[in-house]
Amino acid sequence: MANPSLVVTKDGRIKMEDAPMADPGPDEVLLHVRATGICGSDIHFWHHGRIGDIVVENDCILGHEGAAEVLAVGSNVTHLKAGDRVAIEPGVSCGKCFLCVDGRYNLCQGVAFSGVFPHAGTAQRFKTHPASHAHRLPPAPVTLGMPAAVFGAGPIGLLTMAVARASGAHPIVITDLDEGRLAFARRFEPRCLTYRIERGDSPEQSAKKIRALFAGEAKGGRGGAPDEYDMPQVVLECTGVESSIATAAYTARRGGTVNVVGVSPRITIDNVPFMHMSYAEIKLLFINRYHDTWPAAIRAIEGGLIDAEKLDAMVTHRFKLEEAVEAMTLVGGKARPAGGDPVVKVQIVDDERPSLRG
Repeated sequence: MANPSLVVTKDGRIKMEDAPMADPGPDEVLLHVRATGICGSDIHFWHHGRIGDIVVENDCILGHEGAAEVLAVGSNVTHLKAGDRVAIEPGVSCGKCFLCVDGRYNLCQGVAFSGVFPHAGTAQRFKTHPASHAHRLPPAPVTLGMPAAVFGAGPIGLLTMAVARASGAHPIVITDLDEGRLAFARRFEPRCLTYRIERGDSPEQSAKKIRALFAGEAKGGRGGAPDEYDMPQVVLECTGVESSIATAAYTARRGGTVNVVGVSPRITIDNVPFMHMSYAEIKLLFINRYHDTWPAAIRAIEGGLIDAEKLDAMVTHRFKLEEAVEAMTLVGGKARPAGGDPVVKVQIVDDERPSLRG
């Protein structure tokens, strides 16, 4: 049975090829991957051959943002059955090291992560995967009042804003360089405030203007001198860009926190305002991949805390699996659609109805 897959090569090419298809092991499921989102890390692997010290050493099937249908289950699997729709958790930890035992499995150094060499990703029609990391989906259908800022209006930033809003954060300011993405953010969450970063501004200048938005909101839109209490207690940095991290540090309330969610292709970051963060006691936190994310996210959507229709609207472009190279070219900036919405989230979808019967 054909298994078309999107492959990145060691020498920086992407191509479609037919991948081998395996039967599920006793604790695995065989999945038909119905949709895979293209992530910035997929583009980094294509354009740069690496993310930090994670290197594409040979051909590898890309993709880690997958939703799938179960086709078959292994002999030990009892909580899933053929026909179930699942979200694929891509990072499979060893389950034995001290980090896994302590419940911090997302930091496991022995993790097998889909789409990271040498582990095949989700940009293929069929994939075997541990059943423990396939989370059943329901049938299709931050603290209260805390000021928050989100840096980056891409897919991660938009989802982060949605979670912050569901947690009761208000007001929320989201920033980006691209006015088209900010316009999309306003449609996605009409109550948010937006700020377009000006390329010539220093991090301190940008932070001053962002803080003025929080001050104006706190004073009913009348403006005036910023009050430190009204500044964002948490800044969620979703780009991984050095200047954006610095701006986030200057934006946060004294005693506040900057959570770096974004991933940088660089190994080191140079210009973090150390003394400002020291004097203001700004906490800088980092997030590595996923930790017990899928069950909570599914419950939030199922319970209506996060609007499923809004999430669907984030997918601005869809391509058939056989068109995966075109999808990557669009996300990678080598092609742009004429007019219409900006490229926010691109999905590779597979509407085939395969049968395991001969």
